[in-house]
Order: sequence, then structure tokens, then C-alpha cells
Amino acid sequence: MKFAKRMDQFGEGVFSRLAEMRKERTAAGKRVIDLSIGAPNIPPAKRIMEAMAKAVMDPGNYVYAISDTRAMLKAVADWYKRRYSVELDENTEICSLIGSQDGLAHIALSILDPGDIMMVPDPCYPIFADGPRLAGAELYYMLQKKEHDYVIQLRDIPEEVARRAKLMLVSYPNNPTAAMAPLDFYKELIEFAKKYSIIVIHDNAYSELVFDGAVWGSFLELPGARDVGVEFNSLSKTYGLAGARIGYCLGNANVVGMLKTLKSNIDYGMFLPIQAAAIEAISGDQSIVAETRAAYERRRDVLCDGLIAAGWPMDKPKGTMFVWAPIPAKYATSEEFVKVLMDKTGVLVTPGSAFGPSGEGYVRMALVQSEEDMQQAVDEVNKSGILKDFSSK
Repeated sequence: MKFAKRMDQFGEGVFSRLAEMRKERTAAGKRVIDLSIGAPNIPPAKRIMEAMAKAVMDPGNYVYAISDTRAMLKAVADWYKRRYSVELDENTEICSLIGSQDGLAHIALSILDPGDIMMVPDPCYPIFADGPRLAGAELYYMLQKKEHDYVIQLRDIPEEVARRAKLMLVSYPNNPTAAMAPLDFYKELIEFAKKYSIIVIHDNAYSELVFDGAVWGSFLELPGARDVGVEFNSLSKTYGLAGARIGYCLGNANVVGMLKTLKSNIDYGMFLPIQAAAIEAISGDQSIVAETRAAYERRRDVLCDGLIAAGWPMDKPKGTMFVWAPIPAKYATSEEFVKVLMDKTGVLVTPGSAFGPSGEGYVRMALVQSEEDMQQAVDEVNKSGILKDFSSK
């Protein structure tokens, strides 16, 4: 059998290796506190599940959706106007996604030709780079350095790269670093994109998961943003609908239209009961959003305060559902540290190397377990003695 050469770029995913580690430890009768995959464990509000359940029982909802319903498009437009003060054209500036991951892969195919350059953050969520790889594009990694609070420095991008680049993706609040970019960054980003005729994708999946009383907005709020690009948003974390796969691409009508055209040749739209759940989520009582945010903030405090007190140097995230933490210098790779941490404590985290070249030397922890489990993780790490490695020569 012969297979596509593009698959040579993709080995076994890191999350598959982590799952195997978890399976082996569990089979041995040992406990695992899994902080590796960012899979939310906070379920949707009852009203959302009831809306989906009611729609599932309607025999008429088992036809091909083909496209987004008028009701969902209106609900999304109303949501953006209410939440971000952004007015969107329901007909031309909104496209549903069967999850943002699906959308990020497809939008690369709708914009990039083989040999084109796409600029992605480093470190970054894997699909940010995998999508353009599938399209045969070249990657340019925009470094997110700790000394700049993990905010991309656009002025450091070489002129020749900027002139050749066709597409760029930025994402704040950021996965995995949990960084949040200042307003001035976005103003500079829009001018940069206009100067070099680059399409911008802004991933805004964590706009509702910001802590300590802060409020996050939308890229599309800024003057000129819609001229250069689109925003991706998701109901996965905010409303506990990760498995339902609900996301949106919003903004520039040309970019949205091209993605719609591609999707019309690939899928038959979002299952109608899932559209019903999405409408209920974004149109109904929004108290669940604040409750979810508060839950993640409490988990962050338990985990970070405990580990920092125990001797693990790290920054408390200002947003997202992740903690980005350095590993002791004695470990050659982040995967090596993850294995030792798992063996000694039963706490499973993701190696930073999974998120791009500059992710090495870090691990990502997901705030996806209860406060009690977070405290247990702190206790296990503390008593294991592994944090002594931070002070070893």
C-alpha cells in the first residue's frame, strides 16, 4: 500500500502517547490525576441539554442540515452584538464550524497553496501548524517569549517573510502560555496585516475564561479588523459543549465566504439538534458563564498557589484553562520530565514540546479536574521530592 507523502509530517500524536501512559498506570491499579488534555469536565447547563434532547426526539431533525439555520445565524449575530458590541451580517459574515479544530484545518485549505507562507505562534496549539501543513504551506514561527510576556513581537518578523506571507494566526488569551495581549498589539497587528496584505485569523476560544475581574473582548471590535481577517470562537469551554463540536468563523465576508464554499463540498452542515443547543446556550440565561469562569479560577488558585508554595516557579495564568510552567534544567526534554512526574506522582501533564519548537523546557497543565483533585496533585508533587530538582545544580 502507498500513502500520501503529506502524512510523513505526522507521527503518533503526543496525546496518544499520554493516553497510553495513563492506561498503563491505571491497569496497574494506580491513580492518575490527568491534567494533560484540555477536555472540560463542567457539563452544559440543564436548559442546554434539554434543548438538544428535545430536538433529538424530533424525527424531522435527521435530514441533512446543509447550512446554518436562520435561527442560529441570528442567535450568533445577537450574541456578538450583546457580548462584544460587534454587528455582523448574518448572511455573509458568519459560518459555523464543526468545532474550531475542524475549522482551523479547513480555512488553511481555503486560503493557502503549496509553498505559501503561514505565520503561526510558537508555542502554539498543534492544529494551528497542522492545518497549513496539510495545505502544503511553509510555516514561519512567530516567537512568544517570556521576556515579552509571551506576546508576539511583530517588528521582529523579517521583511522578506512578511512580504511572502499570505496568512497569519494569533490567539489571545493564549493556549498554551495563557498570555493576554494588550490593545496596542492588536492595533499594530491590523496595520501590519494591511501593509503586507496578510489575512489574519484570531482565535478567541478563551474570551470568557479570564480571571481576577478582567474582561476580554473581540478582535472584531477594533477599527479595520474586519478588513484584514476573521475571528474564531467556540462554545466548547464557555458552555461545556466540547464534545458537541460547535464553533464559528466570523468577520471578513470574503474569507468567510471562501470557507463556506469549501465546507459545502466537504460536509452537510451541523446536526440540527446541535444547532438547537447552540442557540439555547448563547441566547438563554448567561449565569453559567460566570459560574464556569469562577470554577476555573478556583482551580487555578488551588493548583498554582500550592505548587508555587511548594517550590515550583511559575506564573499564575490571568486567563484560559491552562498553566504554563517551566521544568527543572536537569531534564533533557519536557517528555522526560513528564514521564518522571507521572511515575513519581501519578500527575499527568503535557510536554511543552507538543506545542512547537520553543515549547521545549515547559509543561502545560489543564485545569480540568476538581479542586479536590487539584489539591491532591499538589500534595503528591510536594511529597514526591521532584521539586528539589529546581534547586539542584
